[in-house]
Amino acid sequence: MQQITDLSKKVEQVEEARQVRTLFSQGGRLKAILKAPLMLRTIGDSVVMEFPNTLHVDFYDSLSKVESYLDARYARYIENRALVLLRDSVRVINRNGDTLKTQELWWDQNARKFYTDSMVNIVQRDKRIRGGKGLEAAQDMSWYLIKYPVGTVLVGNDILPQ
Repeated sequence: MQQITDLSKKVEQVEEARQVRTLFSQGGRLKAILKAPLMLRTIGDSVVMEFPNTLHVDFYDSLSKVESYLDARYARYIENRALVLLRDSVRVINRNGDTLKTQELWWDQNARKFYTDSMVNIVQRDKRIRGGKGLEAAQDMSWYLIKYPVGTVLVGNDILPQ
C-alpha cells in the first residue's frame, strides 16, 4: 500500500537560478527588466517563482525609457495569473521622483497596476506626503488612489465653500 501511495504523490520540482536578469516584452517592445540575486521556480499545480533575497524591476514606457522602478526584499510571482506579491520594504519610484513605500504590494502585470490593503506612504517631489490604508495605482505612478487616507490634507481656498 505504501508503494502505491508513494507513486501517486504529487511531486514539486524546484529550479534555482542565481544572478537573474529577465526581460519582459510585449509586441516586441521592452516592458520591464527584473534583476534578483536568487530565484526559486517551483513547478507544481501552477508555476510559482520566489525571489527570497531582494528584487529590482525597471519599468519602461513606449519609448524604452524608464518610467518607474521598484525594489522589495521578497517577491512571489504566480505565473498563470501574471501576479506578483511584493513584501518587506517595498518601494516604487517614478521618473518624477514620487516614492511609494509599503510593506506589501500586489503588482498585476496585465493591468499594469499596483494594489494593496496595507498601510502606504507616498512622498512626492514637491514634499507633499500622503498616507493611508489601501491603494490602487498605475504602474508608472501617474495616478493613485489611497482608499482610507490618514493625516492632514491641505485644501486650497478655491475648493472650500464660502
